[in-house]
Amino acid sequence: MKLLTRDRSFYRRFMSLMGTLILQNVVVLSVNLTDNVMIGAYSETALSGVAAANQIQFVFQQIVLAVGDALVAVSSQYWGQRRTAPIRQLSKGAMLVGLGSGAVFFAVLSLLPRQVIGLFCSTDAIITAGAEYLSLIRFTYLIYAVTAVLLAMLRSVETVRIAFISSVEALVINCVLNYALIGGHFGAPALGVRGAAIGTLCARAAELITVLIYVIFRDKKLGFSAEDLRRTDMTYVRDYAKTSFFFIITGLMFGVSTALQTVILGHMTDSAIAANSVALALFQLLKVGSVGAASAAAVIIGTTVGAGDNEKLHEYTKTLQVIFVMIGTLMSVSLFFLREPILSLYSLSPETLSLARSFILVLCVTGFGTAYEFPTICGIIRGGGDTKFAFKNDLVSIWGIVLPLSFLGAFCFGWSLTVLVFCLNSDQLFKCVIAAIKANSYSWARTLTRGS
Repeated sequence: MKLLTRDRSFYRRFMSLMGTLILQNVVVLSVNLTDNVMIGAYSETALSGVAAANQIQFVFQQIVLAVGDALVAVSSQYWGQRRTAPIRQLSKGAMLVGLGSGAVFFAVLSLLPRQVIGLFCSTDAIITAGAEYLSLIRFTYLIYAVTAVLLAMLRSVETVRIAFISSVEALVINCVLNYALIGGHFGAPALGVRGAAIGTLCARAAELITVLIYVIFRDKKLGFSAEDLRRTDMTYVRDYAKTSFFFIITGLMFGVSTALQTVILGHMTDSAIAANSVALALFQLLKVGSVGAASAAAVIIGTTVGAGDNEKLHEYTKTLQVIFVMIGTLMSVSLFFLREPILSLYSLSPETLSLARSFILVLCVTGFGTAYEFPTICGIIRGGGDTKFAFKNDLVSIWGIVLPLSFLGAFCFGWSLTVLVFCLNSDQLFKCVIAAIKANSYSWARTLTRGS
């Protein structure tokens, strides 16, 4: 079998989906980077507080993204059969799960804000800044849940442009309000971390309104109607619940494991948490290539499985893996050359700046692995119907190896912070071998749809 498919329609579909999703993710992460840069220029303590609060938000976002990914996995197979009625019903199930998750996080952060922030750091000033940020940012959780599910529903039928448009709108609003409210420009009061939270809250609200208008008035593929809101087919809701379970558990595990990295670093030095925040903000901005590739691959692989075309499925799987390696090379090289220009935007102490520089160099190495294993596991394998593999993989690699070893290295062996960060990200390298073996076995291709 050829390494690259000659199907031109594949490249058009994949590049169109991936390109739009990359642009959307760049814009979404630019919102977070804007917060980081503007807060970092305001105060390093404020930056550390917001970074700690954002770890909680990251855990929640991973859960909601998993809710959306589960919806895409099933719905894209129905889209491959051009059946949209099940997609509308599945989306209602996803919305219930997303809103339920948002309500739980909102309640916990309303009752125990300082205690939750205290899990990530021990300095009182940082905890105070983080709790102040959370007092407003918690209101974005329910808004984000609804938006993410709606965008996943649209993505499953290969509608992605509205996601980019709404994200650009959110970025513009967030930048303007952050500039005005963090430092006190245009006659506005200087609110610091509260100003950053207000900017993000307004941006998320505007994003949701834009997506709702599109779904109700502009979408022509799904054909939502008032009847769909009144009638619920529990058969499809149960199908979604069954499929989404391992998606959500995997997303929760990944989110918590990432947050625990901040816990480990945050209890070593105050500089470590700020440096890690800066390094990850830049890395996440460049990781959008692999995230966009994974999302596009999940849709294309899902529709191909749904259509029952095994020959194309094998062709596409080989071609996608080559593309992922190319993305990884580009991402690592870009991260290396962009590190100094980006770091120059921050007002950091010499110690924090040195740590951030070292952390970024580590991510240049491990990021290459991320660019291959992440879209292979979450795009090809999970998008093709194997809902448990990612869960089993993370359970062993992250929770069984990386986190225990990192805790020992931090608190027993006295490893340097740079070695510790490498250990925390080392799974991104050895998971490449596991992903390659599984992807090329084709044992993951499974039909998740019901008969007509």
